[in-house]
Amino acid sequence: STTEKPILLNNIADAEAFVSSAEVAVIGFFQDPQSPEADQFRLAAGQVPEVPFGLSISAAVLSHYGVSASTVALFRTVDNDRRDLDMNSREVDAKKLIRFVRMNELRLVTEYDPVTAIGVMQSSVQFNLLLITDKMSPKHPERMRKFRAAAELYKGKILFILLDSNLKSNERVLSYFQLKKSQLPALAVFHTPDDEHDVLTVDEISIERVQDFCNRFLQ
Repeated sequence: STTEKPILLNNIADAEAFVSSAEVAVIGFFQDPQSPEADQFRLAAGQVPEVPFGLSISAAVLSHYGVSASTVALFRTVDNDRRDLDMNSREVDAKKLIRFVRMNELRLVTEYDPVTAIGVMQSSVQFNLLLITDKMSPKHPERMRKFRAAAELYKGKILFILLDSNLKSNERVLSYFQLKKSQLPALAVFHTPDDEHDVLTVDEISIERVQDFCNRFLQ
C-alpha cells in the first residue's frame, strides 16, 4: 500500500478504530513527533510492512490509553492483550523495536519460530493448538484456510500455531510429541501450566475435526 506509515491518530475515536481494524496494531505515543525516538519508530514502521503503525501526539489519546510520552504499545485481538515498550528506559532503536513487534505479534494463526515462541510463552492463553505440517505441500493453502477458520471460533481460549516441519529448528517439537515426518500433518494440543497434551494425526484438516479435537481436550 502507498499510505505513508505511520498513520497519524488525532483523537480517541481514530485510535480505537485503528486498533480494532487489525489483528495486530502498533501505536507510538510521543510528545514531540520529531524526537529521535519518533524517528526510530518511523524507521521500524517502514521495515514491518504487514503490521499497521499509528502515531499519536494527542494528550487525550495518551491519557485514554494510560501511557506516558515515548511509549510504544502493541495491541493484539487474538487474546485481547496489549504489550508496552518504554522508549525512554534504554537505548531503544528501530532494531529493538522490530524485535519487540516480532516477539509479540500473536495472530489468529501464529507461525512458530524462535522469536514468536517468546510471545506464545508469555500469552495469558494457556491452551495452544499446533498444526504441524509441511508448508511446501500443495495442500498447504487449503489446510491453512480451514485451520484459520477454526481459529476464529476459539479466539481468547486457544492459541492456534503453525509449525513448519521443514524447519530444522522445529525438529525438537516433533520429537517432543513423538511424531515422525511420515505421520504428518498432525494436530497437537498443549496445556502450558502442566504440559498435558494430546496428538492427532490427520489425513486432512477440517473445521469439524479441529473443533472435535479441541473440545475433547478442553473437557
